[in-house]
Formats: sequence, C-alpha cells, structure tokens
Amino acid sequence: MIEGSEAITLSSLSLALDAAMQRQQLIASNIANANTEGYVARRVDFDAYLKDARSQLMDYGRIDATMMADLAATPLPVRPLLSADGSPAAVQLDAEVAEMAQNAVQYQALLKGLSRQLGVIATAVSDGKR
Repeated sequence: MIEGSEAITLSSLSLALDAAMQRQQLIASNIANANTEGYVARRVDFDAYLKDARSQLMDYGRIDATMMADLAATPLPVRPLLSADGSPAAVQLDAEVAEMAQNAVQYQALLKGLSRQLGVIATAVSDGKR
C-alpha cells in the first residue's frame, strides 16, 4: 500500500477527478434540460467542499490518507445557479458549453498529473527491483 505524501497526492487527484466528472454530468444535465419549463441550472459547489477540507486541516494541523478517505465519502454539494437578483437562473446554452469545455481541459490536466504521479511510483518500484 502506498503511504505518506504519495497516498495523499493520489487521493487528492482522485477526488479532483471525481469532482470534475460530477461537474461534467451536471453541465450535461443542464444542457439536456435547457428547454424544460421551470428547470433551474445547477452547479457543483466545489468551493464549499474545499472550505470543509481547509477547516479539517486547520483543526488537525495536517491531512492524512484517512482524512482524504473521509472527504471522498462526503458527497459534493450541488446548488442552483442564481441570477444577479437572487432568482433561479435559466440555462444559458453558450455559458454551459463554455463551462463544459473548461471542465474538459481541467479533467485532462488532472489525468496528466495522475499519469505523472503513477509514473514516478512505477519508476521507484522498478528501480527498487534492480
């Protein structure tokens, strides 16, 4: 089992990939329901999720793999998208498509980071067998 900073890094990347996947599904749902009467666009409230993680860090002074597992078990909060006056916002297709493209780029960057992290671990394992 991987321990230490490697476990935290892999857990963090896994959480971020899960969040990006949920964000992509929510955006797709918003686009699919753009013409549905009364539908309110929704967003994943990742900032609230990070605030919770930061508060745990402040309370305990550290983050370990167990805390990361607890965070992974916590569902990401979803909130309705509100207009400037605080009323529920209708789906804006151009904004949703732009959001989806941005999320796809973030997802690809996370996958690249995960690939590099796993490459480092693979190198350490293979060099240790020589």
